[in-house]
Amino acid sequence: MTGMHALWIPIVLSAVAVFVVSSIIHMMLDAVIPWHKNDYGQVPNQDAVMNALRPFALAPGDYMLPRPDNMKDMQSAEYKEKIIKGPKIVMTVLPPGMWGMGRNLGLWFGYLIVVNACAAYVAGRALPPSADYVQVFRFVGATAFIGFTLGLWQMWIWYQRALGTTIRATIDGLVYALVCAGIFGHFWPR
Repeated sequence: MTGMHALWIPIVLSAVAVFVVSSIIHMMLDAVIPWHKNDYGQVPNQDAVMNALRPFALAPGDYMLPRPDNMKDMQSAEYKEKIIKGPKIVMTVLPPGMWGMGRNLGLWFGYLIVVNACAAYVAGRALPPSADYVQVFRFVGATAFIGFTLGLWQMWIWYQRALGTTIRATIDGLVYALVCAGIFGHFWPR
């Protein structure tokens, strides 16, 4: 068993490395290969749709259309007709104004620390300080992969998020997990 106190260097270093790698994937790579460019489609006549929604002053949050009030409502002819006529929508409304990346980047870095700390905990409970690179790589890589990717598939299963978007994000998560595993393997206490 390896204590968490001995693993803070690889936790932080791998968070920094994944932060840089994810920035490359989402900014520089998209300039060369449209990897995430088409994750979200453009609504036809988006100005008209935005103008139609604006009077409702939707508060930031997640919405579903149509949405029944209860299970009994789901069985009603009116609700079934709404489902058949469509459109069926799952959407997130963001606050108006310019995009502020500072908050998102800070939360992303915090998330990276949490995933890496979980990977460190699992590997630390399973492996001694003298564990070899391959053992550390395997434990940290598998745990980080789980942390970075498995939750994405719930959105595909339940809310029909695009399969291509889910697969690309899973591949990103695999790259992030491999980066974490390599750094942990190199900086594992000996």
